[in-house]
Amino acid sequence: MATEKINVNINSEIGELESVIIHTPGPEVENMTPENAARALYSDILNLSVALPEYNEFKLILEKVAKVFDVKDLLRDILQNDKVRSTMISRICRHESVEEACRLLGDLSNEELAKQLIEGVEMQKDTLTKYLDNERFSLHPLPNFFFTRDASFSMNDKVMISRMASKVRERESIIMEAIFDYHPAFSTQTVNPVKTFDHSGKATIEGGDVLIASENIILSGISGRTSSQGIDAMLEYLKTKPGTKHLILQELPYEPESFIHLDMVFTFLDKDKCMIFEPLILYSSRHLTIHITIEDNKVVEISEEKNILDALRKLGIDLEPIACGGHRDTYIMEREQWQSGANFFAIAPGKVIGYGRNTHTMNELNNHGFEIIKARDVIKNKVDIASYEKYVITIEGDELSRGGGGARCMTMPIRRKAVEW
Repeated sequence: MATEKINVNINSEIGELESVIIHTPGPEVENMTPENAARALYSDILNLSVALPEYNEFKLILEKVAKVFDVKDLLRDILQNDKVRSTMISRICRHESVEEACRLLGDLSNEELAKQLIEGVEMQKDTLTKYLDNERFSLHPLPNFFFTRDASFSMNDKVMISRMASKVRERESIIMEAIFDYHPAFSTQTVNPVKTFDHSGKATIEGGDVLIASENIILSGISGRTSSQGIDAMLEYLKTKPGTKHLILQELPYEPESFIHLDMVFTFLDKDKCMIFEPLILYSSRHLTIHITIEDNKVVEISEEKNILDALRKLGIDLEPIACGGHRDTYIMEREQWQSGANFFAIAPGKVIGYGRNTHTMNELNNHGFEIIKARDVIKNKVDIASYEKYVITIEGDELSRGGGGARCMTMPIRRKAVEW
């Protein structure tokens, strides 16, 4: 009997979570070496045997509150369709110029194909050139894929397909697009704004930069991963939608790498609270905040704002900021922001998940009325989260945080309940 399709619906960052896509990290993480770590966008190599138990805590919490899908399972499902399978293999091989890998992939079972598309295809050392090649893989692993936020993102009832800033991650977008186009579990349409609207060749956009404040208010970073041309492509898409839309944009520094996306310096926590990295969001004079207003099919205004909070307040969303790392010591703020201390994922208004290692940030949250609850206590049913109005569930993130992302980075929500503002 066919299961009922899930209609994609994301109109906020904080509405009660109903469905989410994750990817449990696997051998692709361990397939990195010091030589290819930089190419894979890592500054360090994760220890999977330590990271996996931390991740499983996170996954078990999500499974307590929502329907959770894993990328590898979804990919295996759609590969049962022969047309989808052959199209995906040819598209990936054409994009990555690896004809040899294509021939190998075509002979694999669906289970093994799903595995190797994520974990990598080892190079057959059957010629002198290949034998002398230092590369181990002809099709490289995808060690960043457990950050499912980036390759696609839900906006209202559609799924936006990202154009990744680095070619090493483009396969993630190809896989996510195929999942939403062909998996029977989902009812939605994919939109590829860069492919459809960009003519510059410079457009990139990643989901970690895009936050859905409300049905008509979208935030985005202008970053090393999301270019102004990428924002322009999204603007063109928004012009096709009826009514008034607001884009609030925040310039981010290109260094250090902890500023990779907007959600590393700003995340929504509740209807009236957000987490910020204060030095950038409130006190940077070098990084612009820009407000673009779209009415029906045209941009009617582009103006500079004091900061994100001020821009949102003018639109009826009044947020009290909570400071990542606290207020007292800039070094502590910078350390905890580096450890994804501003990157929280809301499972409902005022109910969020984050890394417990950021103790100063947790103290700030506690001072603002959030109960601090350890994930393992929830998993073992020592704590009933239903009895708390506001809380942070802390996962152990000592190893996971070294990958350069937090709880929001590791989720791709596809359905939330409406928020009563």
